[in-house]
Amino acid sequence: MENKSFNSIDILHQKQKSFFATQITLSTAFRVKQLNALRKEINKREKDIFKALKKDLGKSNFESMTSETVLVEKEIRNMVKMLPLWNRPHRVKSSLINFPSKDYILPEPYGNTLIISPWNYPFQLAITPLVGAIAAGNTAVLKPSEFAPYTGSVIKEIIEKVFDPAHVAVVEGDAATATSLLQKRWDFIMFTGSTPIGKIIAKAAAQHLTPTTLELGGKSPCIVDETAPLGITAKRVVWGKFLNCGQTCIAPDYLLVHENIKERLTQELIKQIEKAFGESQQNSEDYGRIAHQNHFNKLKNSLKNQKIIYGGQMEEKDLFFGPTLVENPKPESELMQEEIFGPILPIISYKAESEIHDLLEKRERPLAFYVFSKRKKFIHKLFNRYSFGAGVANDSIIQFANDKLPFGGVGHSGMGAYHGKYSFKNFSHEKPIIKRSFWFDIPGRYAPYPKSLSLLKFLLKHL
Repeated sequence: MENKSFNSIDILHQKQKSFFATQITLSTAFRVKQLNALRKEINKREKDIFKALKKDLGKSNFESMTSETVLVEKEIRNMVKMLPLWNRPHRVKSSLINFPSKDYILPEPYGNTLIISPWNYPFQLAITPLVGAIAAGNTAVLKPSEFAPYTGSVIKEIIEKVFDPAHVAVVEGDAATATSLLQKRWDFIMFTGSTPIGKIIAKAAAQHLTPTTLELGGKSPCIVDETAPLGITAKRVVWGKFLNCGQTCIAPDYLLVHENIKERLTQELIKQIEKAFGESQQNSEDYGRIAHQNHFNKLKNSLKNQKIIYGGQMEEKDLFFGPTLVENPKPESELMQEEIFGPILPIISYKAESEIHDLLEKRERPLAFYVFSKRKKFIHKLFNRYSFGAGVANDSIIQFANDKLPFGGVGHSGMGAYHGKYSFKNFSHEKPIIKRSFWFDIPGRYAPYPKSLSLLKFLLKHL
């Protein structure tokens, strides 16, 4: 396809509006063709993607593959397979009041969409939403994070190779660029990032009553009671917490551990950290780096006046920040006020179950909620008492891997959900359609209305 470029956001926005108006994107075959071309180009550029992720975040090839490219390829394959089914009108049972009629739900694209992606999983969290937007028949402008510039550059090259910019385009830039994009009127906006920035996105979208999906974060708790087997619990917590150097929105943010097992669990956590990354984590090929200097400084400042019981090693020049365990930070401390989003794991002990509730009920709804326990009633009680994006018993962050589950937050952790069929639904308006016959009308529908309402009331209540 001929590579085109437009010099301004205004021109690009207008070009995409004109492209959508041609109705080319309404064709299922067109969408499938574009998705297959995207998958082919991603496979072709996989080594370049790995190199970019290494430069941006210090990711190993294994981690880049398992947490970035494989998930994207799986999303595209599933979308291509299921799109002919998902994109057709779905018949629903009609109401007897409308008899005779045929009632449908017809999915239709919103139109011109804007996707703003984050720096922590800069490839996967940019392309996965884009797959949903394309599959649903939209045009899209993708704004990658400026804090993962190498990955953003590769994404731009891939998109320009596959798509006409009037259909899909990448706009690189900083916060000023994002602000300029948000001044335009879009038909749908999807943002993945922090809650404070999410509020700015929502406010900008509200100016045009633009629907949004906000994938945010929050302080996701991880509760470990005295029945949990400590070895496997520690292994799964360490994996979920320190993947991508802790820069994962669904990572366990802090541990709430029963006091009877706190010391033993702490030792198991240290054991598993060193088993995974060695005693000198800076030399590990499998341990990443902090994405940028501002975030490094934020993490460093959050450790002031804290009791570090393991780790705390840092190398600013390399943006290395080692796995760090902190004991019983005060609730009002900076470490416990905002999402950590880094390799710092506070360990807070509790004695009575009421102490868990005292802490959790003061906090906003998190994106994830983890419980390690052999007590089914305890797990059931916590999952039903609290509101959160997704819950997992006896493991961490695995909810992201199942594309049959919706992924999204609630309240301060976000709104809307995607992955698999939910991605298609996320970027589609479900349009109700009723097709009626001319030959029958329910008695009493038109004026002059019947004097007795009893029969009509009965029919309206039961039909």
